[in-house]
Amino acid sequence: MRTAICPGSFDPITLGHLNIIRRASRIFDRVIVCVMKNSAKTSQMFTAEERTDMVRRAVVRYENVEVDCSDILLAEYAKQFENPVIVKGLRAASDFEYEFQMDLVNKNINPSLETMFLTASGKYTFLSSSVVREMARYGADLTGLVPSELIEEIERKAKQWGKNNG
Repeated sequence: MRTAICPGSFDPITLGHLNIIRRASRIFDRVIVCVMKNSAKTSQMFTAEERTDMVRRAVVRYENVEVDCSDILLAEYAKQFENPVIVKGLRAASDFEYEFQMDLVNKNINPSLETMFLTASGKYTFLSSSVVREMARYGADLTGLVPSELIEEIERKAKQWGKNNG
């Protein structure tokens, strides 16, 4: 069985993330979407538990996709699986530079770990969680950016988060 790990902070999960997850689910037998704690991201809108729950609800339609949460290094997390492949989405050249660097770091920790890059679908090249957070903070329409079943929750949280972070 070939396993892919789709890691990310998913704060919140976007339709761009789901596009990569869906495509990975067609390539691999098993896909684990791992909500990671990113120490570089100091101000997150949702807790790890909230993000994990939202991702679970968003991927429920994909039979071979599971959701997990981890606060350890991705390369260490991946050691629990037999020959996993990290799947990362790329929107622009700047994403490649960062992700290529992370691949080298991961290989240093876990030499058997491979990374596959999937380019974003054209309509999602501009889309990121930070764009969604900013739009939600100002009350913009999130339709077509995040899963429809999560829009109200994201809007509600953005109002609360905006008061505390702005």
